[in-house]
Amino acid sequence: MSNRTASGNLPGRPGRRMGGPGHGPGGMMPGEKAKDFRGTLRRMIRYLGKYKISVIVVMLFAMASTIFSIVGPKILGTATTKLFEGIMNIVSGTGEGIDYAYILQVILFLVGLYLLSAAFSYLQGFIMTGVSMKVTYGFRKDIEEKIHKLPFSYYDSTTNGEVLSRITNDVDAISQTLNQSITQIITSVTTLVGILVMMLSISWQMTLVALCIIPVSLLFVVNIVKHSQKHFMAQQEYLGHVNGHVEEMYASHTIVKAFNGEEESQKTFDQYNDTLYASAWKSQFLSGMMMPVMNVISNLGYVVVCILGGFLAVNGRITVGDIQAFMQYVRQFTQPITQVANISNILQQTMAAAERVFEFLDEKEEVPEDAHPMRVNRDDSVPDTELDVHIQGSVQFAHVKFGYHPDKIIIHDFCSVIKPGQKVAIVGPTGAGKTTIVKLLMRFYDVNEGAILIDGYDIRNFARNDLRSLFGMVLQDTWLYNATIEDNIRYGKLDATEKEVRRAAQAAQVDHFVRTLPDGYHMVLNEEASNVSQGQKQLLTVARAILADPEILILDEATSSVDTRTEILIQKAMDNLMEGRTSFIIAHRLSTIRDADMILVMKDGDIIEQGTHEELMAQGGFYQSLYNSQFEKVG
Repeated sequence: MSNRTASGNLPGRPGRRMGGPGHGPGGMMPGEKAKDFRGTLRRMIRYLGKYKISVIVVMLFAMASTIFSIVGPKILGTATTKLFEGIMNIVSGTGEGIDYAYILQVILFLVGLYLLSAAFSYLQGFIMTGVSMKVTYGFRKDIEEKIHKLPFSYYDSTTNGEVLSRITNDVDAISQTLNQSITQIITSVTTLVGILVMMLSISWQMTLVALCIIPVSLLFVVNIVKHSQKHFMAQQEYLGHVNGHVEEMYASHTIVKAFNGEEESQKTFDQYNDTLYASAWKSQFLSGMMMPVMNVISNLGYVVVCILGGFLAVNGRITVGDIQAFMQYVRQFTQPITQVANISNILQQTMAAAERVFEFLDEKEEVPEDAHPMRVNRDDSVPDTELDVHIQGSVQFAHVKFGYHPDKIIIHDFCSVIKPGQKVAIVGPTGAGKTTIVKLLMRFYDVNEGAILIDGYDIRNFARNDLRSLFGMVLQDTWLYNATIEDNIRYGKLDATEKEVRRAAQAAQVDHFVRTLPDGYHMVLNEEASNVSQGQKQLLTVARAILADPEILILDEATSSVDTRTEILIQKAMDNLMEGRTSFIIAHRLSTIRDADMILVMKDGDIIEQGTHEELMAQGGFYQSLYNSQFEKVG
């Protein structure tokens, strides 16, 4: 959006509400899967390519940390064996008893080993956190840049909640996976392989018994996941419904109360919430069963291994310390399996999030500008060049044809010539194409056929930022943001001095009321700007446009929602603003544009009449009937 834009709410078709089903603030939930898992994974790996050295270091550190912790039980087993042998010597009265020096040496070695493992774990966590934050920053930066490159047609067909969900929920899901799941995958796989190797080194018979736990565990896990999946999907869907309903009711709570809609709203919310509760309860209960089931199976396997280990020890085929070490490995063996199962589900969700982010980044952008676009020259001392021109403000619509969809043309053959400094009113019934003309003028959309020219130059030859800097807009729907009044006015010209802001406020008839406020120009407007009146908000947007000092002005019925006294103030402010500027006024109350230099009467996307008020009234055509209809009594 150009600095020159006086109001952020652009004219156009109303957008869909935020937070609809599918992706509310709740973000990614289990059950959502990527359509192209492999393709998204490959692209994600390429995205991580710039951090490959850090990722390799993390992998090495994670493996080292895991290996050091895995060998611990085996080493501890030698101390246990030495202790057992010492006790047995004491009982039998032979040998030297317990070798405390050896046991102490083993314990110290183990302490050093575990400290080393913890150090590697800390380092890999520290490095991976940095990588995940950089990736998150990169994604958000790319999305932010993409937002400004997308055509307006994208925002006309996409909810605010969808865009916000990609920036927040989806990127957060990716960040959390990178920070936790990648290292967890490495450690889980390393642990699984390492434990298997250590178990085989102790006893292959006991290892075979322990391995029987895996297929039994997987059988139960697969069944649990199969039954819980549909409940997770229902939870995701109804979470979106709940979020969307709450956001919608919150945004329009005044209307809900005015029409006594609280009870109906509560019923709708209860229906969504009850369904969400039921699906969430079932999904969480079933997923919560996974660990207890795994523990039961693990314990059964543990009992069988204990019996077999005792039998082998009695026959002198393994030592007591080996049994103790093997028991520890059996206890740890199912944990990485469970982790891998959980991570596989998380990866599916993460790839779905990454896929949505990449889909957004792949959206078709605005038509690229020429390699050497024209620029607006505002330095009067510098002469015009081929690509650097002064603009006087003449506008020509040359056989403009346009439709939001190519097969539905709404403007068929729009032709008009406006001279610099003229005050032009655009009138017509709802849906005639008045606001669409403004969108085309500012090149929010490109024409299908024909051309729009400013001072004889096709607007498609200008850099978009320079083209939009020519315009100032004051709209019926005001836009002010959560900042001071001075900052909101300065939005029209970000480098304006305090004196320039005050001068613009005076010209907009806004200075007096601002000085009566508690903190004057430094008063902070809340997020809805509801701590000032509608008329005061409108005056602030006029001040913003005056500060921008545009060559061409667009006014969209800026006085339609204010009282008579404020309307007089706004009208006076706008007269100051329009002086010496080409002005387009989208008018609904035709009595306000009687003094326009030219009135364009639109119907069904075409200009059917044009001229001054007197000329059009004398013609006795559509404009006359439109003008007289506002004074007729209904019923």
